[in-house]
Amino acid sequence: MTDTHKTRVALLRAELKKRKLTGFFVPRADEFQGEYVPAYAERLRWLTNFRGSAGIAIVTLKKAAIFVDGRYVIQVRQQVDEKIFAPFHLIEEPPAQWIARNLGKGDRLGFDPWLVTAEQAKRLAEACAAVGASFVPVETNPIDAVWKDQPPRPMAELATQPTQFAGRTAAEKIKDLRKALTSADAVVLTQPDSVSWLFNLRGFDVPHTPVVAAYAILPARGKAQLFIAKGKLTEDVKQHLKAIATTHEPKEIGAALKALGKASARVLIDPAWTPERIRELLVKAKATVVTGADPVSLPKARKNQTEQEGARAAQKRDGVAVSRFLCWLEAEAPKGGLTELDVAAKLEAFRAETGELKDLSFETIPASGPHAAIPHYHATEESNRRLGKNEIFLIDSGAQYIDGTTDITRTVIVGTPTPEMKDRFTRVLKGMVDLSMVRFPKGTTGSQLDVLARRPLWSAGLDFDHGTGHGVGAYLSVHEGPARINKSDRTPLEPGMILSNEPGFYKQGDYGIRIENLVMVHEARPVTGGERPMLGFETLTLAPIDRRLVDVELLSDAERQWLNAYHARVLKEVGDHLEGAELAWLKKACAPL
Repeated sequence: MTDTHKTRVALLRAELKKRKLTGFFVPRADEFQGEYVPAYAERLRWLTNFRGSAGIAIVTLKKAAIFVDGRYVIQVRQQVDEKIFAPFHLIEEPPAQWIARNLGKGDRLGFDPWLVTAEQAKRLAEACAAVGASFVPVETNPIDAVWKDQPPRPMAELATQPTQFAGRTAAEKIKDLRKALTSADAVVLTQPDSVSWLFNLRGFDVPHTPVVAAYAILPARGKAQLFIAKGKLTEDVKQHLKAIATTHEPKEIGAALKALGKASARVLIDPAWTPERIRELLVKAKATVVTGADPVSLPKARKNQTEQEGARAAQKRDGVAVSRFLCWLEAEAPKGGLTELDVAAKLEAFRAETGELKDLSFETIPASGPHAAIPHYHATEESNRRLGKNEIFLIDSGAQYIDGTTDITRTVIVGTPTPEMKDRFTRVLKGMVDLSMVRFPKGTTGSQLDVLARRPLWSAGLDFDHGTGHGVGAYLSVHEGPARINKSDRTPLEPGMILSNEPGFYKQGDYGIRIENLVMVHEARPVTGGERPMLGFETLTLAPIDRRLVDVELLSDAERQWLNAYHARVLKEVGDHLEGAELAWLKKACAPL
């Protein structure tokens, strides 16, 4: 039988019949709910060919659907066979609605309880129950039963994150966290970046994100327990953990949760991130389950002084590499020989020349012409396109350095822009600048600021279908919670948080624009006569913004002054590391408007 996505769905359906299941719920997830997953966990891609970072499929014996958010509504139709999977918008037409229309009394929708969070499981179980169906946990994943060449689980060795970059020892962090455990006797940590940050460890099992694929149990008293394959522990890591944690194989977590139940412990879990299986095991053990936010999330997001200095150093180093790249691109792109993959490789080479590059922070998005209208476009050998004359080219990229994580998007013109391109670019720029300049009182959330980035587009009847900003880790995940800048986030912004500032505009089939800097929340200087302490943003990213796409008449005086000051800073801080033709280019690129 030829291995196609049609045959894969047929194999899955045959397996579901054996298990007396009506359907199966397939998230793009591993046991740790990370954005990047190891090859063995790419079940959604294997089944559907969808290559985005977030999505869900539901396959029943007769129908199949795939759900993606606004970033991927174009991409999903390009990658997935719509004769097999009907595409839906994850927010506007969520799985619960599809379940209501397509399942009925007695139907059994299976799910892997390690891949679905406790919160998701509750919501989907309620949706099934409303139509007389049931949401059924399975002991083993049916996709694994039919995926004959499924890759093995990775076994990369761990590394420690030195205190000179972490700023605090793991013992100090654990001591502080215990003080916050006022409502529980123990907490189960399931987010890899939380475990990595708390224990000052880094792992290399997934691409681009140096997190430890492990669970941890931190009791109010006594040593922590870390559940990770022992083959990943080097002697250095064993010595590092010796005083603060005992280590156990992942399969031993069931016994540890059972022991918490025997001790009548109150156990804190974050239902938005904890696998349903862990909640089930705690309930079965008769532990008292306490739900709340992961207590590591906020202290991790509030970068300490060492992490802040590391972020500045990493952004400056990265800015030099990106500026050198932009100089090269402006000279080479008009010649007509460059493809998207050529450009992505060249940018990575400039970063590698720093001698400090650990990895990219995500797969570079090099998008030319109409590809730029796909917010999270994925360049492949099949889609690889030449940069065309008088077309927009968008490149979204980032790097992992031991002292910080970067993420930057620049949009440039190859040739001459149209008036419409300049108008849209300038409106995106205005939104980015207005958000950069804002002062706000303590307690302000990202949802209260999001409108600033959208207002110039809204005034022209335009918008974009992704968040304005996400949190960024310290040599950790490039997409970090809990704070974000979008239409709905309710997490107050606090000093030390690093977020992206990336409004955009996308004209389907034609071009796309996004301008992204990273910013860090800081305490703003007091205002004369002011009555409340205020916060603001420090811009961290250092690289020129394409002046050729700016319609100066659309900028306010304050916006123009901000842009000129920003470029003057880029010239000073980046220019110190350039010479010759590259320095001459930077002076021109940063000239005041």
